[in-house]
This record gives sequence, C-alpha cells and structure tokens, in this order.
Amino acid sequence: MPKEIIVNVGDRETRIAVVEDGRLAELHIEREERVVGSLYKGRVSNVLPGMDAAFVDIGLERNAFLYVGDVLPTATEEGGESRDSRHPALAEVDDVDEEEDEEEAESAEAGPGEPASAGRRPRRRSIRRSVLRHQKIKDVLKVGQEILVQVIKGPRGTKGARVSTRISLPGRCLVLMPEADNIGISRKIEDPKERDRLRKIGDKLREPGFGIILRTEAEDKTEAELKADKEFLMKLWRQSLEAARKAKAPALIHQDLTLVYKTIRDVFGSDVNRLVIDDPAEFEKANELLDLVSPKLRGRIHLYSGDVPIFDHYKLEEEIEKLTRRKVWLRSGGYLVFDETEALTVIDVNTGKYTGGANLAETIFKTNVDAANEIARQLRLRDIGGIIVIDFIDMSNPRDRQAVMKALETALKKDRSRTKISSISQLGLVEMTRKRTGETMTDFLTEPCHYCGGRGKLPSAESVSMQLERELARLVRTAKKPFEALLVICHPDVAELLVGPEGETVDRIERDLQRAVFVRSSPEMHLEKWEIATGDMAEMERRAAGFKRQQVVDCLVARSLVHGDGGVVGWAGGYLLAFSDGRRFVGQRVKARITDPRRSYAEAVLVPGTGKPVDKGEPI
Repeated sequence: MPKEIIVNVGDRETRIAVVEDGRLAELHIEREERVVGSLYKGRVSNVLPGMDAAFVDIGLERNAFLYVGDVLPTATEEGGESRDSRHPALAEVDDVDEEEDEEEAESAEAGPGEPASAGRRPRRRSIRRSVLRHQKIKDVLKVGQEILVQVIKGPRGTKGARVSTRISLPGRCLVLMPEADNIGISRKIEDPKERDRLRKIGDKLREPGFGIILRTEAEDKTEAELKADKEFLMKLWRQSLEAARKAKAPALIHQDLTLVYKTIRDVFGSDVNRLVIDDPAEFEKANELLDLVSPKLRGRIHLYSGDVPIFDHYKLEEEIEKLTRRKVWLRSGGYLVFDETEALTVIDVNTGKYTGGANLAETIFKTNVDAANEIARQLRLRDIGGIIVIDFIDMSNPRDRQAVMKALETALKKDRSRTKISSISQLGLVEMTRKRTGETMTDFLTEPCHYCGGRGKLPSAESVSMQLERELARLVRTAKKPFEALLVICHPDVAELLVGPEGETVDRIERDLQRAVFVRSSPEMHLEKWEIATGDMAEMERRAAGFKRQQVVDCLVARSLVHGDGGVVGWAGGYLLAFSDGRRFVGQRVKARITDPRRSYAEAVLVPGTGKPVDKGEPI
C-alpha cells in the first residue's frame, strides 16, 4: 500500500497530511503552543473529594484536570526515593496496566502458558492504574502542593487539559517511563521470536525505577540502536528533573517536539515510501534528525520546490475542505452523516444513490461494507474520539452482520489510536470508543456560529414574533409607571409578521394592550433579539419618525413572509411599505409614493422607472 507524508510549512501554521493509496488518511495541524506530551511543574489549586480529582495550575488559560487514577502516590517533582516503592498496593500486582499508552503495549511479564525467560532480572512490582483508582485524592494531594505532570489530553471546548503524574517520554524506538518497572512490547510486533528477542534486550537496557515500552519501530533494531534511544531519553529525564527543581510553579519544564519532528519520530517508518517537505530549512532539520534516529530512511525525504502550493499539487485542499461537512459520500453512492455532540458522535449510514445490488439485502450489505471502510478513514481524518455510535442499515442475515464487523475491525487496524468495538446489535447499531487526545479536526478548524450559537437551528420568524407579542403583554402588565405607547425595533422578518397582513396583527395587539404600538425594523438586529421603548405618544411619534401622505421615499423591495405567492414589501428606514405589485423589483431599490401612512406601516405605490440594483451593504 503506497504511503506518503506531505508537509506544508507556513509562517502561521504547519500542516502534515498522511496519504494512503492516493487518499488523505490523516491530517495534523500545528498553529500554537504544543501542549500534549509536554511536562509542566504545576501547583494544586483545588482538591475535589467528591470527584476523586484535583485541578492543577500549569500556566495555561484553564486549570488542568488530574484524576486520582493518574496520581502516583507521594508524587514529587524532584525525584528522590522512588514513589511507588513506598506504596502498599505494590503487593497486589505483578505488571503494569498500560491503558493510556499510545502503542497499546502489552506487559512483558510472563503470562499464562508463557515461560519466563531464563536469567531475566528480578524486577520490582509496578502499580496498576486500577489500583491507583482506589486511592483517595485527599490522601495523595494537598492544595498548594507542587507536582510534575504531563499533559495527556489537550484542552477541548470549555474543558482544560488533562494531566498525569505517570510520566512517559517517547523516543523513536521505545518509550521511557520513570517510576515504573515493567517492560512492554507493541502489539503490532507479532513475531514470537522477535518479541522474545526484544524482551531480552529490554531486560538488559531497563534501569531500576524505570519502565520501557518497545515501540513498533523497535522491530529488527539492534541492541546498540535501542540503547542509544534509551540513553537519549534518560538524559532528557535528568534534564527535566533539574529544570523542575529550579523552576517556580506553574512552569513549562519540557515542551514536546514540533509537529514535523514528532511525525518523523512517530509516523515516518519503513512503511512510508516518501516524505515530501516544501520548506528548505525544515528539510535540512529533518535530514539531521534522521541521521540520529534512522539513517536508513534518509533517502526517502524529498524537498518540494514546485510553483504550485504543495497541498494543491497533491490535490489535498479539496479533501481538507470536506472535513467539516456533515455528509460524506461513499464510492458506492451511499453516504454517511456525522453528528458530533458533547457526549458522543453518531454516524448514520444511508444507501443514497446506490441501487446496484441484485436484491435489497445485497444492496444494504455492500453499502454497509463500503461505509465501514470509510468510517474508519473518517475517524482518523477527523480525529474523532470518545464514544461513537454507528447506525448501520439493518441486516437480517447474521453472516452479513459478521462480515461488516470484520470489515470495520480490519479497517481500524490502520489507526494508531486505540479503539474498542462492541458487537453489532439487532438494530444495526455498533458502539465503539476511540482514544481522544484533544480537539477533533472539526473543532480545530471551525468555531460555533455566532448567529445560532452552534445549535445549527434558529426559531422561525413566526415563533419569535409570537414571543415578542407575549413580551409586550408582560411589559404592560408589570409596568410600574403608566405609558401611552411602545416602540418595537426587531428583525425585518419579525417586524412584518408582527404588523401582519394590512396591519391586522398590530391593530389587534393595540386593542389588547390599549396602547399605541410603533413597529420598526433593523436589518442588523439578530432574528431572536428586539428592543422595546415606552413613553408618551408624542415622544414615540418623534422617535418612530414616520412618513407623510404623498411623500416619495427610497425603499428596498423584498419578498413578503405574510403574503407569499410572489408577494412583496418595501423597507424605507425600517418602516414597512405594502405594495400591490412589484415582484420584478425584488432585491432592487425603487422610489415609492406613500398613499396611506399608519403607525407601523404604510400603503404605497411604486414610481415607474426608478428601479436599480441594490448594494448589499446598504441598510434596509
């Protein structure tokens, strides 16, 4: 499977695309401070026994969240005696639960039916995360305490970062874990002989008080190469401890690598055909880094020097633009609909335009298989994490259900993030989880609509006009001082509906309220907002500033919500004009003669030969 990494380096952002089989598979963007993976010296600002968690000030906009299961007992920022050596829970376990590790490494302790290697060094027992969950947060952390933490999930929406005192320092071939004692091997290394070889090397390399995870890239590496990686990480850890000792909390102790370097470390392996960079300086730095970590791959890095922007050259911009769309079309003609909520993401599968099966069951099956592959790709591409519910089209044949699940599981094997899938239900629903490390790509690239507040829907103008009518009645009922008239300023659509056909609605409102009502529009007014002023009749007439009979005014012709079927109205300085005809002038400014002025609207006739296109920036 051809695999390429395309790197676009700009002044304000760096973008990295992973392309598999000619299609965009992953997108990573870096625009600001790197947070996830970085080490901070923080100060505990609040301990919440009811949540078994604490909030830690690490110097970011929002305090970070620290769950009790991520707190090693008697955590200190300055090292000293190993933290877990004093914990009574050590007697309960023999290996470490690497639930949070990005490689999903397995413990290298001998399991059932697997003999322990001869001569293997006896190692101190490590603490399972499940054991740490049984601690009480008030017993391990105090307000004002300074601790060294690592960000494991970036800020998302209104939530701050999530941190842990269980530090892990990733290198090219292995991950170093201070305050642990286990050896883990990536699940992706499947050869039993290679796994055994790496276990033995890990036993030799591991120092007391440190755990090691051998990553996928460690496969076929020599002991010398793995030792060099470990020594680099040990040096980094010692430097971090020294920096933490001198720093005053909150402080950044170690910032994770830039996106380009991290990609070379974590993604650019022997399965990548080439890596193309469009920046000469980053190209040189990338080659220098490869000289240190993987010289054999140096020839696979290329400098792009074309006149066309690199993402345009590889036809990636159009794919990126599609990332924020709800609907994703399948190659078969079916489509997916993505709905992201605070709690979970729902993906709906539909046959759409596809009708090509020999029968309905085959059509549904082929659509679901096509959807399973595309869903796995979209989860990586959009970086969707947390709980995910997939609504496949109902299948009556159990073998079809099993085949669809198999297709989904196979497609998800390409994903470096950890996923867990439940079986498909009778209703065709599949529940799954995917490890979340921060914002989804949609959250990163977009912001909530300032008009609807991110809801995606607004009340209809008719609903708002009725709310406004009720508000007028409430205002009259609760007024502490008497007044004769009200001036209402609202969105043009709401204003027309409040006036009603031939002024019937506003006339009724005046009778009900026993007050004069002046309605005016403002195109800048949000559909759901309005302003109401009260006062005596003379004051309201002065503020409303109506027109006189036979006066010629300049107005904008717009479609009518009240009359429909081609009906039109005019707007002149927020004042509603009712025409008997004028459909051909919609969207134009015309002259109109007032024939019958009222408080909230006027009957008018168009002056022939005065229509002209309107500047969209002009007020109504």
